[in-house]
Amino acid sequence: MLKHILKRLGLLIPTLFGVVTLVFFMIALAPGDPARVMLGERANAAQIEQIRQELGLDKPLIQQYGLYLSRVVRLDLGESITSGQKIKDEISERFPATIELAIWAMLFASIVGIILGVTSARKRNSWVDYTTMGGALVGVSMPVFWLGLVLIMIFSVWLDLLPTGGRMNVRYYFEPITNFYIIDGMILWITEGTPKYLVSAFQHLILPTIALGTIPLAIIARTTRSSMLEVLQQDYIKTARSAGIRERRVVYRYALRNALLPVVTVIGLQFGLLLSGAILTETVFSWPGIGKWIYVAIGARDYPAVQGGIIFISTFFVLINLVVDILYSVINPRIRMQ
Repeated sequence: MLKHILKRLGLLIPTLFGVVTLVFFMIALAPGDPARVMLGERANAAQIEQIRQELGLDKPLIQQYGLYLSRVVRLDLGESITSGQKIKDEISERFPATIELAIWAMLFASIVGIILGVTSARKRNSWVDYTTMGGALVGVSMPVFWLGLVLIMIFSVWLDLLPTGGRMNVRYYFEPITNFYIIDGMILWITEGTPKYLVSAFQHLILPTIALGTIPLAIIARTTRSSMLEVLQQDYIKTARSAGIRERRVVYRYALRNALLPVVTVIGLQFGLLLSGAILTETVFSWPGIGKWIYVAIGARDYPAVQGGIIFISTFFVLINLVVDILYSVINPRIRMQ
């Protein structure tokens, strides 16, 4: 097991090196001058040249890459052009909001998706199966930003049931404890005896969770159904049924455990992809996370912020894949034996 983990860790270094290299050259070769963005359109040539020298933009591209790579190795992502703050500080400030949204979206997608996939497999070729898989096809096809706007229109504008965006009611001021508002709401409920912060945080999570989790939900449902149909045809399942074991126990204790092997991989990959999908979701729902921050940085041509944000998300995605590989080998020992 340890050898398998070390082998996977060894693959991280070239992967992350490739990510950093690709991100740097994509951003560096993009049109626009960061120095002019910092100083505005009225800046003269001397001022622009001075800023370019301070930022190292006057050096050859390969030398800029070497300097940037040396900073990244030291976990120094530089400073934001627009705010002047260290990028790692801005990421650490916004990351809890993004990870909280991603976790809730993944929980929603996993629980509902697995239930729908198992039900569809048990009711194969019935109206339940056709309805579930048809809904999954629609879920995969819907753009996140369009679904978010539809949810806002229905539940916020027409029915006036849920807030349109943000993480907390603007009238509820409190000092964040962990920056995970659900956890903070629980702590404040225990210490202050009022559940209003927890209720408000949960209400603000509902719509972005549904919007962000719909696509992975559909993929998980389809994967679960396909895997369950394959497992249900195995000989040991037929033996268990012939032995008189209840169908529910056969399905959920024997079949589902083995059917979850490919589903675990899909869940891990989709969790990493949620971070990229969060850019659209956070923008639509004004969610103050890394996704919205990157979107604003792109509009402002804040290249260091865009680079730092993309590298952080990419690194997180690679680490999620590593965790999935390890979990997969735990569930299925034959993987690490190979």
